Amino acid sequence: MLRSTFDKLEPHFMPGGKYEKFYALYEAVDTGLFQPNSRTQTTAHVRDGIDLKRIMITVWVCTFPVIFFGMYNIGFQANSILANTDLVANEGWRAAIIAFLTSNNPASIWDNMFYGAMYFLPIYATVFIVGGFWEVLFAIKRKHEVNEGFFVTSILFTLTCPPDLPLWQAALGISFGVVIGKEVFGGTGKNFLNPALTGRAFLYFAFPSYISGDAVWTAVDGYTGATMLSVAANEGYAAVQNQLSWMDAFLGNLHGSIGETSTLAIAIGGSALMIMGIASYRIVFGTLIGATITVLIYNAIGNADSNPMFALPFWWHFVLGGFAFGLFFMTTDPVSASMTNKGRWFYGALIGFMVITIRVVNPAFPEGIMLAILFANIFAPIIDHFVVNANVKRRLARG
Repeated sequence: MLRSTFDKLEPHFMPGGKYEKFYALYEAVDTGLFQPNSRTQTTAHVRDGIDLKRIMITVWVCTFPVIFFGMYNIGFQANSILANTDLVANEGWRAAIIAFLTSNNPASIWDNMFYGAMYFLPIYATVFIVGGFWEVLFAIKRKHEVNEGFFVTSILFTLTCPPDLPLWQAALGISFGVVIGKEVFGGTGKNFLNPALTGRAFLYFAFPSYISGDAVWTAVDGYTGATMLSVAANEGYAAVQNQLSWMDAFLGNLHGSIGETSTLAIAIGGSALMIMGIASYRIVFGTLIGATITVLIYNAIGNADSNPMFALPFWWHFVLGGFAFGLFFMTTDPVSASMTNKGRWFYGALIGFMVITIRVVNPAFPEGIMLAILFANIFAPIIDHFVVNANVKRRLARG
């Protein structure tokens, strides 16, 4: 029934039809519900059941552990603050809905999940609608299909945001990421920067006092505090251990952006992507190796008295801030990362070196993973260039 309905509508969206300029929108819905019309039919070609659309949907699904834990943690952190301080719940439409349907009990999974959903879902809806508008607009103007990569861009951008991010900032950030980070270069497959990180970087530089990452992000008005990375930078490794155990940090029992807190949840989704071959294990392990070696060097040569970050061990770097989320979901972007297998090791190592260097040496920015990945994006073509040239020279020498 649904298939026949779409078949009847299709002529109206084809060239010469009444709605031909909206073909990109029709095609996106049609191929999202059904398989594409153009498919390999003979045995002369390699055929596979997965295409770009299915890959992007798979990545989206693999973020589910991060999404659900993120919503729970937003609510748990906020409800814990309300239960243990004199602060009162936020005002506004979110608070009205929360008060009507739930309470603020941090021991209740439902209360925590609902509280978190009331902050996550509006940001995600705003990002998806605004970013989707730009995707469809450029597809209509260029007369090409709507690229499903936006499913991934929208959710990754949302998960890097603070839970209390104003919706207008979310709309502004994703607009910059999609338009300036991708569409001006020709769209999906032609961008050399990660669009989600480009939008996030824009918010960081446009609103540094609000979104720099040195203050606690939580969905309770009036609550302030330092992030664990900021504590490590200002008070030292011992102060971090006094406030938080490594296991709590690994499981995600701490403040942070929506999707960066639980290394366990991130690793579940990221490992699934690596097992399926969607995410490159070379980039992931290259980043881990580069970061570990860099931390060990700084531990050995640095003066912890003048800069406490020199003393922070590598296993703490892995569970604090956005390192884990960037490691599995941002470094492995197939478009902006290195394309050659050997180049991916160097690309990952460069990210690992840069993120630790930014965290340790740059006192103005306690995070680092976002800028490290964008920096490596710029050098990815150069890395691949040298790898390809080396392969050519080696083959010529053999010949």
